[in-house]
Amino acid sequence: MSELEIEKLGGFGGFGPGSHLRSRGRVSYQALSDPDKATVDQLFAQGGVSSKPGSGDEFRYQITRQTPTGPQTIEVAEHAIPEALAASVHDELY
Repeated sequence: MSELEIEKLGGFGGFGPGSHLRSRGRVSYQALSDPDKATVDQLFAQGGVSSKPGSGDEFRYQITRQTPTGPQTIEVAEHAIPEALAASVHDELY
C-alpha cells in the first residue's frame, strides 16, 4: 500500500454529488507517522467510522487504498480521521 486517496463529503455545504466543488487529496501511507498508520489500519479493519448522533452537518471522508485484490474504500466521520489525512484535502472547482 503506497498511497491513500481522500475525498471530503457532506457537511452543511453539501459537498459531493451534484456540487461543483470537490475536495480531494492524496497522501503517502509510508510518509504517515506510526500513530497515524495505526489509526488508518484500525479504520480499515473496522470498516470506517460513522458520525456521532446529532452531528448531521459533520463532514465525512472517503479513504481509498489499493490492495493486492483491488481498491478498498471506507467512509470515516470527520472526528475520527487523522489530521495528516484531513490536511491533504484541497478544494477544487469542476
